[in-house]
Amino acid sequence: MDNAARSEMPEVQSWRPLIAKYQRPRTARAILQLVTTLIPLAAVFVAMDRLLAISFWWTLPLVLPAAALLVRTFVLMHDCAHGSFFASRRANQIVGAVTGLLTLIPFEHWRHEHGLHHASAGDLDRRGHGDVDTLTVREYLARTPWGRLRYRLIRHPICFLLVGPIYFVLDKRFPPRGENAGRRQVASVWANNIAILLVGGAAVTLFGPRVFLLYLPAYYLAIIAGLWLFFVQHQFEGTYWEEHQQWDYATAAIAGSSYFKLPAVLEWFTGSIGFHHVHHLGPRIPNYKLRQCHAENPIFHQATVITLRQSVSALRLALWDEDAGRLVRFDRALEMRHDAAASTGV
Repeated sequence: MDNAARSEMPEVQSWRPLIAKYQRPRTARAILQLVTTLIPLAAVFVAMDRLLAISFWWTLPLVLPAAALLVRTFVLMHDCAHGSFFASRRANQIVGAVTGLLTLIPFEHWRHEHGLHHASAGDLDRRGHGDVDTLTVREYLARTPWGRLRYRLIRHPICFLLVGPIYFVLDKRFPPRGENAGRRQVASVWANNIAILLVGGAAVTLFGPRVFLLYLPAYYLAIIAGLWLFFVQHQFEGTYWEEHQQWDYATAAIAGSSYFKLPAVLEWFTGSIGFHHVHHLGPRIPNYKLRQCHAENPIFHQATVITLRQSVSALRLALWDEDAGRLVRFDRALEMRHDAAASTGV
């Protein structure tokens, strides 16, 4: 989305009546989504357990659908966190806690952090809430050689996708500190940890340590897919970043969130979260109404469309170029440093 289109974006207040009609969750639809997600997930793990008796290698073809169903389970938890899955707050909390257990995520703590992400996405002065670490070109050049190397490692696709899942899981095991350390958030982390130990211990008692051979590979792939999804939804060349005084919620939602256009099967497994521009403007819209909201309102068609092929190249973007107003690769920072050296005669 170019600057001219961004300047025509209406204030968020004018969007409230537009999205209101899509924000009514339907209990029957929510229950159907749970049934068609959790029962197949259990069935896949049962089938993997039976095949494991023959050979571990026979279970590998089922790791992918198990991972995909775990991604969908996470998306249902995500809807519960926004209060968009059930009309009942209590129902959202219960289902959110259960799906959080299946995905090893402390529901209340994650809900709080994710809410901060929605409130600050695209705000240069409020980075660090549930987003991917992003430096501006000038910030990167101002770092020490070690600081630049550390950032390059963090942003490298291999490190991000292969090491990132391990960090993600370990980070969720420790309660927050500082201003985010509310009692509900801390209790959520400990409750999730205890539940994992109890349920995991019961599973090992009943089925033996082979449960780890079934669950961990699928979970690892699911986190890789989740990290990729989250990255592509905000980290693309024409995304939106502004200093806080110029930052606008509606513009950040449409211009700073992509429409990750996926094949129908992948759209189902990801709970239509590819319509991320719609979700960020109306986070209380249930996942099954995101496509409809996008289709019926032309303003959403201004969002940047990212395909699967484009999502691969987007992983190389790493820095926000303040002058160009776009995300760039590391070689752009090198060009700026060389230009600066040339202009000063160094």
